[in-house]
Amino acid sequence: MATLKFPPKANFWLGNMYRMGQSVPQNYTAAIKWYRKAADQGHADAQFELGRIYRKGAGVPQDYAESVRWFRMAADQGHADAQFVLGTMYHTGKSVPQDYIEAVKWYRKAADQGNPFAQSILGTMYYKGQGVPQDFILAHMWFNLAAAQGSLSAQKGRDEAARKMTPAQIGEAQRLAEEWEQKKGKD
Repeated sequence: MATLKFPPKANFWLGNMYRMGQSVPQNYTAAIKWYRKAADQGHADAQFELGRIYRKGAGVPQDYAESVRWFRMAADQGHADAQFVLGTMYHTGKSVPQDYIEAVKWYRKAADQGNPFAQSILGTMYYKGQGVPQDFILAHMWFNLAAAQGSLSAQKGRDEAARKMTPAQIGEAQRLAEEWEQKKGKD
């Protein structure tokens, strides 16, 4: 009897159906099987979901190393959420050794794709000088970009940074944010 072979996207959606119990009984073992098929075919969303599953220990023993491996595969393909999660892991030292420079690298990749959470945290890291030289202009810029997407914490961070800046520095930060938005619009 021949084994059915589905394209990666179909394998991914079957994984989702089993993970969430949609039209089939919820079954993490089956979800992992289908996600792994898709992930092995290079499907970044499936790799991300496997990272989440291993981090939580949902249907498998919790395995942070395996979690990081899957998140990194997805992040290396440009998966913004995986990049953000890796940034968070390195920022907090959860599942990996704390490394602010590595955190900034991954947050920046996610922020460059418009992830407001990464933009806001990147603003905080520039504000505090964590993993980067302290820079209120860049902090303000990243906070401003996240605030434009509705982040209240970024609005507060931007306002706090502005209190430490000259009007010229604020103008420079706003110019950089506008340039970033224009560049993003062309991508």
